[in-house]
Order: sequence, then C-alpha cells, then structure tokens
Amino acid sequence: MRPVPPLLPLLKQHFGFSSFRPHQEQIIQDSLLGRDVFALLPTGGGKSLCFQLPALTQTGLTVVVSPLVALMKDQVDALQTSGIAATCLNNTVGQAESRERLRRLHNGEYRLLYLAPERLMLDGTIGSLSRWNVRLIAVDEAHCISEWGHDFRPEYRQLAKLRPLFPDVPIMALTATATGRVRTDIVTQLKLREPSCFVASFNRPNLTYRVAPKSKGYDQLLDFVRNRPREAGIVYCASRAATEKLAERLTRDGIKARPYHAGLTPNQRNENQELFLRDEIRVVCATIAFGMGINKPNVRFVVHYDLPKNIESYYQETGRAGRDGLPSECLLLFNAGDAVKQIRFIEEKPNPAERKIAREQLQQMVHYAETAECRRVELLGYFGEEWSDGNNGTGCGGCDNCLSPRETFDGTLSAQKFLSCVYRIRQHSHFGVGLNHVVEVLTGADTEKVRDWGHKSLSTYGIGHEHGRKEWQAIGRELIRLGYLSQSNERFSTLELTREGNVVLKERKPVKLTRPMKVPLRATHQSGEIACDEMLFDRLRGLRKHLADERGVPPYIIFSDVALRQMARLYPANEVEFSRISGVGAQKLREFSATFLAEIAKHLATNARQIFAEDSFTPAAPPPKPALTDTVLESLRRFRAGETVAEIARARQIIAGTVHGHLATAIEAGEKVPLRALLNGEDWECITEVLRTHSGPSITPVHSALDGRYDFGLLRIVRAASNQGRKFE
Repeated sequence: MRPVPPLLPLLKQHFGFSSFRPHQEQIIQDSLLGRDVFALLPTGGGKSLCFQLPALTQTGLTVVVSPLVALMKDQVDALQTSGIAATCLNNTVGQAESRERLRRLHNGEYRLLYLAPERLMLDGTIGSLSRWNVRLIAVDEAHCISEWGHDFRPEYRQLAKLRPLFPDVPIMALTATATGRVRTDIVTQLKLREPSCFVASFNRPNLTYRVAPKSKGYDQLLDFVRNRPREAGIVYCASRAATEKLAERLTRDGIKARPYHAGLTPNQRNENQELFLRDEIRVVCATIAFGMGINKPNVRFVVHYDLPKNIESYYQETGRAGRDGLPSECLLLFNAGDAVKQIRFIEEKPNPAERKIAREQLQQMVHYAETAECRRVELLGYFGEEWSDGNNGTGCGGCDNCLSPRETFDGTLSAQKFLSCVYRIRQHSHFGVGLNHVVEVLTGADTEKVRDWGHKSLSTYGIGHEHGRKEWQAIGRELIRLGYLSQSNERFSTLELTREGNVVLKERKPVKLTRPMKVPLRATHQSGEIACDEMLFDRLRGLRKHLADERGVPPYIIFSDVALRQMARLYPANEVEFSRISGVGAQKLREFSATFLAEIAKHLATNARQIFAEDSFTPAAPPPKPALTDTVLESLRRFRAGETVAEIARARQIIAGTVHGHLATAIEAGEKVPLRALLNGEDWECITEVLRTHSGPSITPVHSALDGRYDFGLLRIVRAASNQGRKFE
C-alpha cells in the first residue's frame, strides 16, 4: 500500500489554504492509496483540489478529463500562477506549441495534463500515456457520461475503455450535481472498482434564492442589475434571440453585457467569455441549453429570465454564483406562461418516454417556483437530502419565502369550488380534463369544448367570478402541490382528485392558501460576508486587475475576492501576516506580497485604519498534526537524546537517508528539531536559496541544481523547516 504523505503542509504551500473543505482530505487520501473514488461535491465545493493536490505528492502524471476548453485553460492558468507544472492539449493549441508541450510531457516536466475525452481516446494519445507514468485519471463533470445526466455528452461514453487500458491506475470521478440514478450510471460506465463514494451536502448557505412574478421582465432585470453596480452576474434565457436582445438593451442602458450561446462562432464565444472573466463586462446573457463552463468565483448574481427546464439545471446554473463563498443572489423571474413555451419544446422530442420525464421535471420546476415553503428545503429535497435546520421554525434565512413569508388566507371556499368542479366534470363526462378547462368552467367561459362537452349545465359552471383566470390557475397549481389533486404527465395532462382531496371536499376540511408572490425587496441574507475597508478593497481590486492584465489571465487567478477582503480587513504589514491570507501559497507570497503590502501601506498613509468586530491579525489556528509512526518517533527520540544521524542509522540498521526522512516528517508535523546539529549556516543558505527557485513538490530538481552535494533527506528537512518559517538555529 502506498504511504500517504502529510497533506496540510502541501495544501498551504501550493494553494494557500490552512484547512480542507468537507470530504477533500479523505478523497485525496483514498486516491493516493490506489482506490477508485466517486465524489459528488457541490459547485464551489473544491472538486479540482481533489485531483490537483495528489498530483503534487507523487512522481508521474495526473490526467484530467474535462469537457470544455475554457475549463481547461482556466485551471491550467490558475495552477501555473501557483507555480505548478500543468498543461492541456486541445484544438486551440497551435502545432509548434503542441510539439513543445509533448516534448515536455515526454521529459516528465508536467504534473497535470488536461484533455477532452475525444482527444484522450485517440490511439496516439493512449500510446503516449502508457509511457508517461500516469498515476491518476480524474474524470471531471462525470455526469456527462450518463444519458440520465442533465448535460449528457456521447463522447464521454468512450471513457469506458480506460479501465482495461490502465488497469492499475486509480480513477476519480467528480461531479457537482447528480441524482441517485446518475451516480449509479457513472460508477457503472467508468467501471469503477469498489469505489470510495463521497456525497457532500448540496446546501449553498451563501446563496439567497428568490422568485419574483415576471411582469415587465426587462425593467425588473435592469433595476436588479443597476442596484448592484460593482457586481458581475449571469442572465439565463430560453432562446438565443433573447440573449442577443437582452445583451444589446443592457449595453444601451449603460451596463456592459455580451451574449453567449451555441449559435455564436467559437471565436465570438471565447471573446465574450474572456471579457467576462477579466471583468471587462459585467453581465453575460446565456442560453439555458448551453453550459458556460466557467470557473469565475466572484459571480455575485444569477438571474433566470426564463423558466429552467428542470430543477437539476436550475441548481447547476444558480451554483455558478458565489463559488468563493461570499454572499450571492439567485433570482428567478417566473411567469406561468413560460411553462407553456417549455411544453412546446418537450412535445418536439421524438421519444415518448423522454417526453413524459421532461413533463414531470417541468411540473417540479413550476412547483418550486410557486411554493410558499422554504426554497432551500425544496432544492435539497429534490436531491434526496433532508435539511434539518429547515424544520426549526425560523426558516433558512436565505430565500424569499423565509425572509418575507407570504401571507396566507382561508382558502377553504376557493378550494371547495375548484375540487368540486374537478369532481363534477369527471362525474358528468367520465373523463378528466386539464387545469385550464377547469378554470374555464369556474369562470363561466363560453368555449367550444365547454359547449361540446355540455359543461355549461354543471352546478360549478360560473361559480368562480371572485377570482380571475390567473388567480384560479395559481389556486389549482397550489392544490396540486398540497396533494389534493394529482396531475398526469401525458401530453394533455389531466387533473384527478386524490384521497386527501376527497377528504377536503366531503368533510369540508379547512384549507390555507397563499397570496400571490410580490416583487421582492433586496435580500438581506449575508451568510459568509466579510466586512472590510471598502475603499482599500477597491484599490486592491484595481491592482489585481492590472497584474492580471500584464499576465494575460483573469483577475481571480491572482487572488480571489475573499483574499482581497481579508487584506482590506486585516491590513497585513509584513510577509508573515500576508502569508496567513486565504489563498496565499509559497509562489504567490514570493511573487505578489511586496506589491500588495506596498499598496496597503500607501492606503494607510492617507486613510485611517478601520476597526471591525473581532479585528486584529491573530494567527490562523495551526493545522492538526499528522500522527507520527513509531519508527519516526524512535529516530526523533534518539536524535533529541544527542545521537548523530550516523549513530542512529547504525543502531537501527537503516541508512542515513532514512533517518533524515524521519526527521523531515517530524518537522512537517510541527516537531522541533535542532537544525544546527544537521548542517552549518553556509549549507542552510545554499539550500534555501535553491529552494526559492524550485517550488515544486519534487526534491529531485533541487538535488540536481546542487550537483548532488546533499542527501535527499537533508534537502527535505531544510524545505520542511523553511516552509514553516523556521530560522536556522
């Protein structure tokens, strides 16, 4: 079984984080032990780290299967900025550059390689991989392999061939959203062998979910965006024409926006996406049917201008907001008429079974939009997760229904009329009808069907004049949600009384109904907010943008908004304090600390330092120490007792390099080891100087740069001590 090295020091060194998110550490450990892994982590839950960190702990290559060129480029840019050797091969890479990348792959210079599934499965690529010492295959967006997934891609099915081609290489499948059926399909299609399975909570506490009745849709959208003048967001539309029109109107009204849909040329899509990623435009208007594949962590809002086709798509699309954990908003503009448009698309599907499933999914989406219950509970329930906090009587505090509960009223009489009408129609005609026909009977409409079917003679004909058609339609849909009526999923869906509905009708059981939704006020939900010096935050954002433009990367590749807000709250004054900022690893500390520290000092020269609750730069809690084995503890005990490395090696019948390795492991775990007993000051300076220019996980380049003068274990000791900020003593 492969030994698993301490992971927290590597996490801080390369990615700048002091702790793991839920499941990350166990996923990484199981993968390093050679096990297949299935991981379902929500958007923003840190999926990428699960395969990026293992790549830094072992020699060889980690291959990442990714469905979109934009995703590959984004992750490679971020890794390279953190000093990690990563690359991708796709059709956007020129021949000369592709040859250079292949040369470096042959030489073992990369730790991660990103490939699209169709490129991976080419005979030439497979042949090369067999020579490149592949240690892990990670399949990102793994739901694409399942025909039951919301974003099925046929080319992913080729990945089933990977297991026999690489029988000894562990496979990691990762996705952000998948029902139980899709999870099973992923494991089966990829031929995962007794995989470790991890399913994180689907809850995104920093997101506020809101639904507003869509009346003057564009005016509502414009007002929403104008009220967030410094924030970027995505607007999802049902058609390509709508994305074009909205982007044009927003730009005309002073908000920089661009469309994004499958009808644009690849160059147009790439240009519009790059402008968004680099904060040159604020809004992207995208089609629901075309996934953007972006990794922009500071998307502060997602607006669904039209109704999504199902809850899974809605969850995936809203999940693109607030990936950095800061408060973000999700607004759905709902008009029941949008469901009719969706039905037309559904009826164009050739497969009857697919049509039935799609109709059922659309009904669930409409129920979500109209429910008066906690939206967070509804969302999590769809994925089979029970959110216990939703039953505490206070609500989630992060959706419109919990922040501003809708007014209820005694709807017993209205419910009685509606249910009675359904009953009388069935009794008279011996067949069921749809919701709209029931409303026509209640409101006394003189339609062809009402006349032909003799429904003017019913006792319920025309008894519902107290409500308009739209009000009765909303009441009918609420009675379905409450379980008093059932609705079939056929092309012409019909209503039937349920057992509970019969009880209400016969026993005159009281029924509470909810008032229609109102246009919501600005949400006050602030879970995850980081209060800071907003003037300094703006200055640091400007500096970040300048540095990003110089390097040709999106600003968040340099630092996240979370990092900038921490800087603008804690005012770090030196490298030690700067290193405690979230996302500051060794490479970014070397490259950016002086520039940002200077900007903070310049701001404080003319502006007073703001004081926040629980302010002051207190050191982050140290990571838990990994447990040391008995053999490491024995070497450490002897060394502390005064024995030399050579004496310990002779007494324990091991080589000196192994003893050095034991001491390095002890230092990485936070144990004090007297460095002067191992090397002199000149050696320390010589080794640390080379370490500053070789930040990768492998110690071999350092050993080579020093012409092999020092033992590998000794080099590891110096690296471990310097990573912890230890002085030579």
